[in-house]
Amino acid sequence: MTVRSITLAGALGAFILSAGLALAGPGEPGHSHRTFAAGEPGDPKKPVAKTIEVTMKETDDAKMLFEPNQVEIKRGEQVKFVLKNAGKTDHEFMLDSIQNNAKHKIAMEKNPDMEHDDPNGKRLAPNGSNEVVWRFTKPGTFEFACLIPGHYESGMHGTVVVK
Repeated sequence: MTVRSITLAGALGAFILSAGLALAGPGEPGHSHRTFAAGEPGDPKKPVAKTIEVTMKETDDAKMLFEPNQVEIKRGEQVKFVLKNAGKTDHEFMLDSIQNNAKHKIAMEKNPDMEHDDPNGKRLAPNGSNEVVWRFTKPGTFEFACLIPGHYESGMHGTVVVK
């Protein structure tokens, strides 16, 4: 093989590798949801073990919260979260590990108008509603949170304990 052939082969290999990486690379920082810490998206066609109504709202003393703010689930259960925004501002429900939500929170601070329609989260306008169907395949303590800047700090986060 000549030097020119080796150089051409190397350039072609680099091109193919870079093209493959460009196609397989992650999306916007904080929004690559190929794997999930808390389990996996549920199948809405299959029965759920329980339905949990989660209300998002603000209080008169400037707190923001989820009701309930803690739920317990058995490992392997498929759960439907029925989300309702009873507040006067947009809120979101993001289900993940505390660590992943902390990273996502930083991305939200840089882009506060980022909208979500991920399997593990939804953004809702005032009086809006939506659902998240989730199968909890891993034991542990996970978090649901509103990561719109200032909301988490105002108390808008809760825990899911999977036993």
